[in-house]
Amino acid sequence: MNKERRKELERAGALIDQARAIIEEAAGDEREYFDNMPENMQNSDKGSAAESAADALDTAFEACETAMDSINEATQ
Repeated sequence: MNKERRKELERAGALIDQARAIIEEAAGDEREYFDNMPENMQNSDKGSAAESAADALDTAFEACETAMDSINEATQ
């Protein structure tokens, strides 16, 4: 891999790392929101939506991890 392409991939990795941090914070906030709901609200549509959103954000975080691993593998 040439130096220019490696540099671009490093830049992409930095952007993914920023996105990963934002997603991790949002997932934590959504989990905290759900956990602080009264139990009857957790079992409501609103609680279900919050839990689903947190799960989806966890999946997005894991996808960022996978992308970072792939970039690191490609640039070695």
